[in-house]
Amino acid sequence: MSALPSVIERLPGTGVAVIGDVMLDHFLIGRVDRISPEAPVPVVRFERDEFRLGGAANVAANVRALDGTPQLVGCIGADEAAAHLRSALESRGIDASGLVTDETRPTTRKVRIVTTRNQQVARVDYEDEAELAHATEQALRAAASHAAATSKAVVLSDYRKGVIMPSVIAAAVAAANGAPLIVDPKVPDAARYHGVTLLTPNHHEAELMTGTRILTAEDARRAARALHKATRANVLITWGEHGMWLMDASGPSTVELAIPATAREVSDVTGAGDTVVATLALALACGASLSDAARLANHAAGIVVGRFGPATVTREELLRAL
Repeated sequence: MSALPSVIERLPGTGVAVIGDVMLDHFLIGRVDRISPEAPVPVVRFERDEFRLGGAANVAANVRALDGTPQLVGCIGADEAAAHLRSALESRGIDASGLVTDETRPTTRKVRIVTTRNQQVARVDYEDEAELAHATEQALRAAASHAAATSKAVVLSDYRKGVIMPSVIAAAVAAANGAPLIVDPKVPDAARYHGVTLLTPNHHEAELMTGTRILTAEDARRAARALHKATRANVLITWGEHGMWLMDASGPSTVELAIPATAREVSDVTGAGDTVVATLALALACGASLSDAARLANHAAGIVVGRFGPATVTREELLRAL
């Protein structure tokens, strides 16, 4: 554990390319006093709106909160949600020059109706999961290549909204030129991520990708081995209150270990995976071992799950958590 503070001290200014499905999380917050006479649903009396970065944009926000330098690549529409997204990125000092605008698609937006007690009443998704147009794909490949080639680590944030196509993965792998490439996967086909450095599925995603149940540490071990066999990548399975399972096959001998959870109180796991991959990418880019990077990411996740909605963690908070 003694190596972790020195890793945190090396994070500022480290460049990370974040390529993937950007989103805007829109919270409609209000007070519930009664049930509707029209249907058995609560009536929410509107009080305020909140906009937060989601998906790959939240990964970039986490990199920035840790004093790293993110380059964000993704696809947005020409709409009001895109304007909110760009404004939020600009306010955080995040380079969004890699965002590609496709006027035929909406910006992915998750509208959550939430009470003042942080209870979610309903969610409305604005999105298009159809295949991207050829011109959009070409623009994303070019942006991904540039960002990967000029960063010390690369994150592929795959939320199955169309950006992380095989051609974009291939472009990022080629341009990374040996830099750590971390994938937060959502697609059941693990083989499409062949050539990356590290896969970080949660246990539900790992179950889908391997066709197995994960109920014990031995189950997690078998799933990690199956994913490694399919991709040749190292594997970190995040497992909620059970912590993480790491399979590090990067050295002369394979390391497999369980990392206990650090969260004291869980409020909301939304976006915790974004915090994990951002922290991993920064730590690996700074020369940390995979096991140290995973432990650091575990502490970061333990902080953000105690907060409502997509959240970030700072270097100072990480140092205190250690």
